[in-house]
Amino acid sequence: MECLQVKELINIIVVFPKKEVALKIKNILVKNGYDVAAVCLTGARAMEAVERLEAGVLICGIRFVDMVYHELKEYLPDYFEMIVVARREQWQEYGEDDVAWLPLPMRGFDLVDLVAEMQGEIARKLKRDRSRPKVRTAEEQNVINHAKELLMEKNGCTEEEAHRYLQKQSMDSGTNLVETAYMVLDMF
Repeated sequence: MECLQVKELINIIVVFPKKEVALKIKNILVKNGYDVAAVCLTGARAMEAVERLEAGVLICGIRFVDMVYHELKEYLPDYFEMIVVARREQWQEYGEDDVAWLPLPMRGFDLVDLVAEMQGEIARKLKRDRSRPKVRTAEEQNVINHAKELLMEKNGCTEEEAHRYLQKQSMDSGTNLVETAYMVLDMF
């Protein structure tokens, strides 16, 4: 279920200077069960669409009216991947190794397979990054340590007992450990 929820966050944006091409790409994706979050004709519109989304796959051509694909790539956040659809000659002139490329003429199932593969990669990256514990700053750790010391002093408990007390209070109140430590410090 977790993987399904993560994949739902992964959007698709289609960017081509010709509306008919953009709509053909969109229709291929929709017929294969994908939702397309945005269809754009310019790089600027694509950047606006990307800003509203957390993660996704951007499918585009080499050139737009206002920029070239690698300029748009520079603006993509970490959880976005790009697929460039272009003729071989164009790709040889402009192409980069770190961008996925589909040659024209393109087969629909090649696009669908590549989108599925990229969505899987993004989902794994999102899941991995979300499962990492947040690293506390030195200041936050000092607040927690100070609260534990106060609890040990006032209640005559061990550090482990003080830590368990903070954790339980944190879970019961629905706040994080640092906020709970601040509450303990305010009490004394």
